[in-house]
Formats: sequence, structure tokens, C-alpha cells
Amino acid sequence: MPEDSSSIDYVMEKASGPHFSGLRLDGGLLSSPSKSANSSPSPFRSGVPSFSPISDPAAPNQPFVIGVTGGTASGKTTVCDMIIQQLHDHRIVLVNQDSFYRGLTSEELARVQEYNFDHPDAFDTEQLLHCIDTLKSGQPYQIPIYDFKTHQRKSDAFRQVNACDVIILEGILVFHDSRVRDLMNMKIFVDTDADVRLARRIRRDTVERGRDVDSVLEQYAKFVKPAFDDFVLPSKKYADVIIPRGGDNHVAVDLIVQHIHTKLGQHDLCKIYPNLFVIQSTFQIRGMHTLIREKDISKHDFVFYSDRLIRLVVEHGLGHLPFTEKQVITPTGSVYSGVDFCKKLCGVSIIRSGESMENALRACCKGIKIGKILIHREGDNGMQLIYEKLPSDISERHVLLLDPVLGTGNCASQAIELLIRKGVPESHIIFLNLISAPEGIHCVCKRFPLLKIVTSEIDQCLNEDFRVIPGLGEYGDRYFGTDE
Repeated sequence: MPEDSSSIDYVMEKASGPHFSGLRLDGGLLSSPSKSANSSPSPFRSGVPSFSPISDPAAPNQPFVIGVTGGTASGKTTVCDMIIQQLHDHRIVLVNQDSFYRGLTSEELARVQEYNFDHPDAFDTEQLLHCIDTLKSGQPYQIPIYDFKTHQRKSDAFRQVNACDVIILEGILVFHDSRVRDLMNMKIFVDTDADVRLARRIRRDTVERGRDVDSVLEQYAKFVKPAFDDFVLPSKKYADVIIPRGGDNHVAVDLIVQHIHTKLGQHDLCKIYPNLFVIQSTFQIRGMHTLIREKDISKHDFVFYSDRLIRLVVEHGLGHLPFTEKQVITPTGSVYSGVDFCKKLCGVSIIRSGESMENALRACCKGIKIGKILIHREGDNGMQLIYEKLPSDISERHVLLLDPVLGTGNCASQAIELLIRKGVPESHIIFLNLISAPEGIHCVCKRFPLLKIVTSEIDQCLNEDFRVIPGLGEYGDRYFGTDE
């Protein structure tokens, strides 16, 4: 900043003159920038109808959308970078509102010093809405690149973003439009002292955008501060989380990331049925699912990666069993306060696919008893119990019911009813499987609300032949090598 304070005062006072924001220039109405050739380049908006924020409620695992706003140079980008760094196991897309500035017309360029870039009209909100809606539907999008020196969008370049788990929408006015807010699952306001923000803005605009200090101060007094008071600060009331000190507040960011991890681990059906549990998805789990779903995978690899997934499901299921507190003496003579595993436990496999899960259960629970149930399936609703061999004291045990694929839920329901008739309390049954169809989840969870279902992934639906889609084919045949 200049040493002569009088020059700064002059610049700040001079900024109180007339100016235009968005569509207005000295009180004269300009043509809408949305109709300008500079503001709507065809590579990004061709064929885009007026936006209506309607999403498919049946679509599983829609991206988690986070809105991050705050005053200029408040540390929004730093907070976003910290969140991205801690969510490294997930696919994340960062969408900057600055990318959706309207390109200035020739008339606006001639008086660019009078243009208010901090007004809602300076942004192409319709295209921003289309971008977020497209990404939420799982489709890729070409985000425009805005040149802050020419004040135009680059016509020969864009940023391609693909399907993702998390969308972070960052910008000073992302809370201003209610349609944009409605697309967000979490809204964060980064709150930083005004003097700190001004100092950061001066440094950023002079170093990164090639501007001089006087022009930065003039713009701040004329546009940035009034816009903050008129649009940004009032939007603070919409925030779910307010972060004081921005990126310096590591505790707040850590808590936010923990909440996001929890939400990402929940399928939409988990919000309906509290007795449904889907293990936390990671790239490792996705990779194993990708391998076992590949139709040309070898039997050896199919069994190997299926066993790995089954082991994870079994371990997660065991975590839902009751425990008792226990103290032991360590080799150092110290006392360790821990827990003791549930002793009265058994497994029950639904023949024959369920037998593929027995080895993982035995590996986790030494000497566990395992019963078997065989149900003959005739179409979808015709079920016939063929065989059952269960421990004589099964009514006194917690039961892990094993079947790798939950389809219609009819076969599983008959097995569960048999266990209940044998005296097993419904709340003592944990149903373990690799993949589940929504139809089967509805069937079992509604019928047996006290039972727990633990699965590694929820698929899209059942087809007309009652097969899980995308599924993984006839699991038993593929696992035991009888599909040839």
C-alpha cells in the first residue's frame, strides 16, 4: 500500500461517485448480458433450457453438495482445499462461482472500472444451476474459464469435470439465489475480519490479476464492501456452519469433514430405515466391487476379491453385537480396561450362495456354530422350505444370517420367519450380504424393523426377471465354479 495516507483517503473518497452494477450503467438500462454473444458461448450452453431444479429421488448416492461462501478473500478457497485434502478417498469436484461471470459487452468493457463484479447480475446463475444439476445427475460438465484480465470467457478452453461423490460450490454469492441454496446439502459461511480480508484482496489482485493498489482500493470501497453489506452478510443466516477465522480454524474444518464422512457413508435408504447399515465406501471397496462384477474375471480372482469383501461385511456385522466390559492384566503388569465379545453367537447360511460366507465368519469367530437353510425358489413369490439344520440352542444365540445377494427379499423373509419360529428374537438377527436391491431392502426392513441388515453396496433395482441390476450374475455359480 502507498505510504502517503492522503492518496489512500483520496481513492476511498473518490469511490463514492456514481457507478453501475450488473445491467445498469449510470441509470441507463443495458441489454441483458444473457443475450450477448460474449456472455453465452455455445460450447457451454447450447440447447440448455430454462433451469428447473428437479432431481430424481430414486437415484442412489447422489453427490453431496457443499456450498462455501463468505466475504472476498475470507479464506473460502483455503477451507475448500482443506476439505478436499481430508476427503482424499472420494471423488470431489470444486466449482468456483467466478467461472460463471458473464463476459462483458463492448460497452461494458469501455467502462470496466464502473462495472460491479460483486453484484448478483454479474454472474450467469442459470448456467451455474445447469452445471450443478448436471453433475448431480452423474453426468460430466464443461465449466467455462474466465479471464480476469480480458473480462471474457475463453472460447477455446474449458475445464472438464466428471461424475463425483462431493461437489463443493464456492463463491461470494452462492447463497444469494434460493434455487442454488436448495441444491446444497451443507452450507458453510467463512467469517473473517474485514481488515484481514482487505489486506488479502490487495495482495491477491496486485500479484495474481495484475492490478495496481489504487484501483483495488477504489473497487473495494465502491463495489466490494457495499456488496458484502447488501448481499453477502445477509446470506449468513442461511449457513448451517459458520467458520470464524477461515482456514486458520482447523478444529471447525475437522468437524465438518467428519460430518461429511458420515453423510457420504449413508445411502438414501439408510435415512428411511435405521436398521440398514452400508459399510463406508472407499476406493478399495469400489475397486473390489468393480472386479467381481466384471463378467470376464477368472474364478480365482472372483473368489479372492469376494472373500475380501465378505470379510469386511462380517467384521462390520460383528460390530453390532452386544459386549460386556472386561479388565485384563497386560504383560507389563498393568490393567487394561476393554470389552469382551458376545459368546452366544452362531451363523446361518442360506444354501447355497450363503455358504460362500462361512469361511470369513469362521476366520473371525473361532469355533462358531453354523446352521443351514435351503429354500427352493419358484418364480418370485413361490417359496418352499426344503431343508433346515440349526443349532438346538439357537433361541439363546445372536444369529448372523448369511446370503451374499438380497434381491426381492422373499427368500430372506422366509428364512427370518423360520428363525423367529425357532425362538430367535428378531432383534438378535443380523442379516449380512454383499449387495442389496432396494426392493429387497424395503421388503425385509418393513417386515422386520428390529432386525439389522449389513451390506457393502446397494444396487439400482431389479429387472423384469427379478435379477439385481447392475448386480453380479448368479453368485453361487460364479463362486463355486458351476457356471460353465
